[in-house]
Amino acid sequence: MEETKEESREAIPGGTVVKEKTSVSQVPEEQKGLFQSWMLVYYILGVIEVLLGFRLVFKGLGANPSADFVSFIYGVTDFLLQPFLGIFRSTVTEGAEVTAVFEPATVIAMVVYAVLAWGLASLIEIKLSGGSSK
Repeated sequence: MEETKEESREAIPGGTVVKEKTSVSQVPEEQKGLFQSWMLVYYILGVIEVLLGFRLVFKGLGANPSADFVSFIYGVTDFLLQPFLGIFRSTVTEGAEVTAVFEPATVIAMVVYAVLAWGLASLIEIKLSGGSSK
């Protein structure tokens, strides 16, 4: 981004007044789009991580799966977990009133999605930092 500065001085009785004018050139549209893509990648990652985090906590604390919010979270995250199911077995702890489940697939999914988002954001960042010339 280029910045140009103009300065002019005017003498008035009792002192000098300095007027400054700063103009900043606009960011190229391609870079704006890339930056927005970069932000979108991390926003989507944040949504995925929050949903999977809710699932991890709900399963771990034995939340009632017939509760509307819990059912919604399980339904949305089932799709996100499909590639990771079966890698490790889930650990089930049964109590008098609650059945708590630790799903390693949820933790693996959280890590894999974070690494994928970081990789994609890094590619966008590389394009942002060096890709304004055509």
